[in-house]
Amino acid sequence: MSTQTENKDMYGIIAEFRNPKELTDVAKTISKSGFSKFDTFSPFPIHGMDKAMNLKKSKLGWIVLGHAFLGFAGAIAMMYYMSVIDYPLNISGKPFFNAPAWVPIIFELTVLLSAFGTVFGMFFLNGLPRFNNPLFNVERFKKATDDGFFACIEADDDMFESDKVKKLFEEAGATHIEEVYE
Repeated sequence: MSTQTENKDMYGIIAEFRNPKELTDVAKTISKSGFSKFDTFSPFPIHGMDKAMNLKKSKLGWIVLGHAFLGFAGAIAMMYYMSVIDYPLNISGKPFFNAPAWVPIIFELTVLLSAFGTVFGMFFLNGLPRFNNPLFNVERFKKATDDGFFACIEADDDMFESDKVKKLFEEAGATHIEEVYE
């Protein structure tokens, strides 16, 4: 082990595979082996990878729905307060509580708060902002956006043992295995 890696904490072990089928197969193997802190990387989405990785359904939809309700209720409350309580105007004898006239504002605030919920929910759920990932220091990992298929098991995983992970990747047919340090 070099002196450069002795003073750093291990982030995990990354392995490169030849094609999407091998990557999907190794994701199933990793998941069945009991690992929970792992990820796969490919230059394009792979159909069925979420099932292979045993990923849970995202909570983002509920976050967006909650923000949509906030936008809807906030728009009605705002319009009611402005039109009925704060500054009621009698225009051609129309009622102060004139819901059809408020539809565009209700729609706009519902969409606006849903969009904010989506953006900030994604930041929160994805653990952003994270300005550097140790995988970016791996030279071969640059192929992940071009023609590389990678799987990485993080050292934070309860089941992580360096030798066990390397053996798992070797048996799965990895073309390259590398330890990644912080």
